[in-house]
Amino acid sequence: MYRVVLVDDEHMIIEGLSKVVPWEKLGCTVSGTASNGREGLALIRKVKPHILMTDIRMPNMDGLTMVAALRSEFPELQITVLTAFRDFEYAQTALNLGVCRYLLKPSKMDELNEAIRTMIARLDALPKTQAPEPAESAGPADPAGPASPAGLAGNYIVRQALDYMRAHCAERLSLGDVADRVYVSQWHLSKLINKHTNQSFLDILNRMRIEKARQLLAGSGLRIHEVAEQCGYSDLGHFSRNFKKLTGSTPGEFRDAAIHNGGKA
Repeated sequence: MYRVVLVDDEHMIIEGLSKVVPWEKLGCTVSGTASNGREGLALIRKVKPHILMTDIRMPNMDGLTMVAALRSEFPELQITVLTAFRDFEYAQTALNLGVCRYLLKPSKMDELNEAIRTMIARLDALPKTQAPEPAESAGPADPAGPASPAGLAGNYIVRQALDYMRAHCAERLSLGDVADRVYVSQWHLSKLINKHTNQSFLDILNRMRIEKARQLLAGSGLRIHEVAEQCGYSDLGHFSRNFKKLTGSTPGEFRDAAIHNGGKA
């Protein structure tokens, strides 16, 4: 029996899908339901379903990032989106991330049946496994190359993570903070960042902070210790060492050169 999870903030949708679709005749069982994205993520990681039917526009949830997170973590998970959000580019991105079907509410029964049968057919064509496994634990046959939906999903997650890091690099930012933002585990995000950038989370964060420091040193009248603080460093010595390691000069030398060159570093 294929396990199914239903996620929607409209109770009537959940109830309708649970009762109207002949899941047992199709060789499936509804293993759980959730009324929001975060509950849905927790449920999916707990029961490891084979099929997910979900809304993609729910409160306090970036639907595309959620889908990307699931597709990168569980490449074999089959997803159908049910939504009232009519936007071609949004739908196209969801399909590129590996969503099986993008259906608009209210969906017709024949559309739902076609989506469900397509997901089942895809699962039937896979090597038999007890449940969709996380990408990193899959064997050599795992289809998570860079051009695959799972690979594209992983790249999407990394880009979202880097954007968030860039906007918040001056704050006390941990890997866990960023992982929560993109709906994956710390371990999974660390693996994705290393895979797609060949750098660690801390190396990237440090480079972002030093780049911000370069801009402030060249274009502001802030003192060096003030620049350090605004770039997320509480220790001036640590800031200076990192700055010289990445730029080849101390913050003071860098500022002097920028002033000499008319504010251009």
